Amino acid sequence: MNEGREFRPEQAVEIARAFATHEVDYLFIGKGALVLLGYPGMTQDVDVFARRSEQNGRRIVAALGSLDFMLSADEQAQLVRGKDFVQLKSGPFDLDVIFAPDGIASFEAADARRLEFDGFRVADPRDIIASKRASGRQKDLGELPLLEKFRQEYENAHPRPLRRAQDISR
Repeated sequence: MNEGREFRPEQAVEIARAFATHEVDYLFIGKGALVLLGYPGMTQDVDVFARRSEQNGRRIVAALGSLDFMLSADEQAQLVRGKDFVQLKSGPFDLDVIFAPDGIASFEAADARRLEFDGFRVADPRDIIASKRASGRQKDLGELPLLEKFRQEYENAHPRPLRRAQDISR
């Protein structure tokens, strides 16, 4: 349905609004998240890392319904139960909902490190890169040097405040 289409930041705006309205716990992840931070690349879809819970899954189903995704009963069930990876091509754009991305220990850990700006909840670039590295996909591995360079430049331009050791261990 959406072959040949590329990720557009407007899609992220639509998701952020719908997910906020339906109180979905999620983070943008993947290359699209880095594009939101200014990475000069392209990707084909939107990737979100969602907290795995039945309640959050039901919220995701409601939010995607409000965006005109035509979810099958099987796709709805996969989202509610938090299947590791759910690829959706039945809406106005392609969306991957990931409940267990490679290389990231837990949603809670990634959420504690997230970046927030302009209504976007974005995984830390280090988590995104760790996930791409852990996936082992050739296309991701080939781009890692560029992603690392972008991460360094991003962190230099946007230093994070120092945290106390006891805050980090929580």
